[in-house]
Amino acid sequence: MCILPSIDLTATGIRIAQLRQQTGLTVRDLQDIFGFNTPQAIYRWQRGLTLPTLDNLVVLAAVFGTTLDAIIVRAGAADQTRSA
Repeated sequence: MCILPSIDLTATGIRIAQLRQQTGLTVRDLQDIFGFNTPQAIYRWQRGLTLPTLDNLVVLAAVFGTTLDAIIVRAGAADQTRSA
């Protein structure tokens, strides 16, 4: 039986917040970039309640100057994110 990888939502949310802060952006800045009426989606991403859609992940990677792999944290790899 093959064990499939999964995404750690909480650690991915922490990573999104870290990358946002490292690039000097505010939640409001991201809200404006995405054209969202409210910042709730971004807060949900950062809290690990939801994941950005694939197209929004691509935009985040471009805005943060990184790759999708650097944003998404696989389950079991969360310790690396918290120490990053």
